[in-house]
Amino acid sequence: MMLEEDTGLSLAIAQIVQRLKGSSLHSQLERQARGSLHKPEIKLESLKEDIKEFLKTSGWEKRLQNAVYSELNVFPSPCHPAAPPEHIKEPLVYMRKAQGSWEKRILKSLNSMCTELSIPLARKRPIGEQKELLNKWNEMGTDEPDLTLFRPVYAPKDFLEVLMNLRNPNYENGDQPSFRNHLGLIQVPLKVKDIPELKDYFSELGLNTGQLGIDDSTQVPPELFENEHVRVGQTVLTEQDSAAAQQYVRQGCPTALRAELWALILNISNQPEDILYYEQLKSNVIQHDLLVDSLIYKDVKLTASNDDYYFVFEDYLYQVLLCFSRDTSVLEHFSYNSATPPKSYIRGKLGMEEYAVFYPPNGVIPFHGFSMYVAPLCFLYHEPSKLYQIFREMYVRFFFRLHSISSHPSGIVSLCLLFETLLQTHLPQLFYHLREIGAQPLRISFKWMVRAFSGYLATDQLLLLWDRILGYNSLEILAVLAAAVFAFRAVNLMEVTSLAAAEAVLADLSTLKVMPLLQIFLFATVS
Repeated sequence: MMLEEDTGLSLAIAQIVQRLKGSSLHSQLERQARGSLHKPEIKLESLKEDIKEFLKTSGWEKRLQNAVYSELNVFPSPCHPAAPPEHIKEPLVYMRKAQGSWEKRILKSLNSMCTELSIPLARKRPIGEQKELLNKWNEMGTDEPDLTLFRPVYAPKDFLEVLMNLRNPNYENGDQPSFRNHLGLIQVPLKVKDIPELKDYFSELGLNTGQLGIDDSTQVPPELFENEHVRVGQTVLTEQDSAAAQQYVRQGCPTALRAELWALILNISNQPEDILYYEQLKSNVIQHDLLVDSLIYKDVKLTASNDDYYFVFEDYLYQVLLCFSRDTSVLEHFSYNSATPPKSYIRGKLGMEEYAVFYPPNGVIPFHGFSMYVAPLCFLYHEPSKLYQIFREMYVRFFFRLHSISSHPSGIVSLCLLFETLLQTHLPQLFYHLREIGAQPLRISFKWMVRAFSGYLATDQLLLLWDRILGYNSLEILAVLAAAVFAFRAVNLMEVTSLAAAEAVLADLSTLKVMPLLQIFLFATVS
C-alpha cells in the first residue's frame, strides 16, 4: 500500500513538474537564478543552497508554492500509468457515451441554425467592419443587431431531460438494491455525501464558528469577529499564500479584500504577458466573426441585460465572453472534463482530420444563461484582462462541471442526486407531496444549480456562496443550498397543488440570506 502511495506521489510530482516547465514562471525562475549569480552572498562552494535561499527571501519560492498548489487543485490526481486518457476524463463508460450523444445533439442544433440562416460558422470581417468594432469595443451594449432568428443552442431544461434518462446498463431493469428507494428524477447510483459527512466536510460553517454573512451569531459578536477576520485577511494577503487564502475564505471574505483573495486562490497575478495575451484574443475577435458571437449577444440580451444587478456590466460581458470563445488555452481543461471539444472542417474537406479545427476555438458552445457565470465577477474586477483571467480560471476549475455529464462529486449529475437525496431523507413529507402533484423538486432547483445561483440570489449573498465554492474547491454546497431553500419554504410548499404554484413560491430568492440557511439546514437538522 505504501509503495502504491509513493508511486502515486512521484507520478503527481512528475506531472506537475512537466506542466510547470512550459510556464512563464519557469523561465522567470531561471532568469532570477541566473541573475543572482552576480550577488556577493552567492558563494561557489554552496551555490545550490545559496540560490535556494535567495529564491526564498526574494518571494519566488512562495510563487512556486502557489503554482504547485494551483495545479493540485485543478488537475485530478494521476491515475494508474496504464489508464487510458479517457479514463481521466470520465471513468464510467456509460457517462462518457451519454456525454458524447449529448454533444452530437448540440452540434446538430448549431449546424441546423447555420443552414437555416445561411450563416457560416466563421468569417473574416471586412476592414471597415473591423474598424467599427474596434471603435465601439467599450460600448458594444449600444449595438442592437437583429437576433430574432437566433435561438440558444440549448437551455438548462433540455439538459435536465437528458440527465433524467441516464441509466447504468449494468443494472437490470432498475434492479439497484441500495438505490431502489430513490424516487427522484436522477436514476443513476452515484455515491453522494449524507448529512453527517456534509457536516464534517463543511465543519467551518458550524454554529460555533464565526462567519461573514451571519448577523446575529450568539456565540461570537459579529463586529468582534469581523474586525479580527479582516485583520487575519490582510495578513494572508501580505503573506501571498494561496493555501492559507483558500482556508480563510471558508468563513467568508470581507468585501474590501475579496477581489485580491480570490485572485490569490486562483493564482492570477495579471502579469504583462497576461495583458498581452488578452489583447491578442481581442484582436482575434476584431478580425473574425463567429456564429457563436451572435449566441453570446443573444444570451447577454436575454439574461444579464434584464437583470437589476447586472445590466450595467453589459459591455464587460461581451468583451470577456467574445475573448473567451477565441481562447485556445481553454482546450487544456478537456483533459479532465468528460466533454470533448467540437470539431469543424474547412469547407469541402469534411471528415479529413488534417482539415479539422476546434469550433469554437475554445471548444465551449455557450448555452442559455452562460453569461451569468461572468456577471457577478464584474462587481469585483474592473480591469478587463484581470476580470477575464479570473473568469477563465473559475470556468476551468468549476463552471464546466455544471454543464457536462460526469460522475465527479462536483459534477451536475452528483449535485442533482445529492439535492434529491437530502430532500427525500430529511424532508420526506415535502418530497412525496411535491412528487405526487407532479412538481418534482429538481425541476425547480436545476436551473439554480446550473447557474451556480447567479441571477437568483442578491449579489452580496451570491458572493458569500462563491467564497465557499473557492474555499472548499467544491460545488457540492450548491446542492446543499438548493435543499436548504426548499426546507426554508417548506410550510408554503406543503400547501401548493401544482408545479406552477410551487414555482411561484420559489420564484424570488433575492431576499434570502445564504449563510443562515446553510447553517440551519446542516447543523440544526436532525440527522
